[in-house]
Amino acid sequence: MNNNDNENGQRSQDNQPGFFHVVLSTLAAAIGVQSNRNRERDFRSGSIKTYVAAGIIFTALFVLTLVLVVRTVLERMG
Repeated sequence: MNNNDNENGQRSQDNQPGFFHVVLSTLAAAIGVQSNRNRERDFRSGSIKTYVAAGIIFTALFVLTLVLVVRTVLERMG
């Protein structure tokens, strides 16, 4: 049994990634620089739901930012 496992063989909550770690992992994965080792660590220590939610939120913010930039540029061009 691994040191991170409890008596039932399940992961303890102490190894859950923090907010900052999830954000950094999401950004690294989004731009394609996430290492295989870090990706494996993320899915061993964290919940897939956390990373899926972070990915959806990142994608929505990215698209919104692009829309705002394009609108601003088009308005300034007249």
